This record gives sequence, C-alpha cells and structure tokens, in this order.
Amino acid sequence: MQFETLANLYQYFDELAEQDADSDILFASSYIRGFIGIAAGDFGDEQQTLSLPLAENVSGKLHEARTELTPQDRAIVNGYWQSIVIAFK
Repeated sequence: MQFETLANLYQYFDELAEQDADSDILFASSYIRGFIGIAAGDFGDEQQTLSLPLAENVSGKLHEARTELTPQDRAIVNGYWQSIVIAFK
C-alpha cells in the first residue's frame, strides 16, 4: 500500500467496503479513519501529504483511546494501523 495524500488513504478506506473486505478490516479502517480525521485537522486538509508527524499524532490518539476497545479489537486495530502507517513518509 502506498498513498500520497490523505485523500488517497480515505479513498482506499472507501473502496474496502466495495471490495467486500473482511469485517475486521472494515471495523479497523473505520475506527482508524476517525482518528486520522481528528489528527488531520492539526496538519492541513485532505490534500496534505501523509507525514510521520501525522502518523505519530494518530498513534498517540489510538494509544489514549485503547481502553475503548476490547483486547481482541485493540489487537485488530493496532495490527491494521501498523500495516497502514508504513505508507506515511
């Protein structure tokens, strides 16, 4: 997965539903998308380039919210986030 902008990442998330992605992936992507949306406001708009500071901000927000999820859901979200965060430059 390689994404240039936040808009590209959002488009990828949107396409997951059209591709009948696994329910765990759909859950994790929608959960993470919410945190990305919150963090993105601090860094620019949807056309911004994905950056390490943005990824670190999202990681921090996910960590702070970890008690919202069951241990199993937390593992799913964290695993999926790690697969996405490598696309940030």
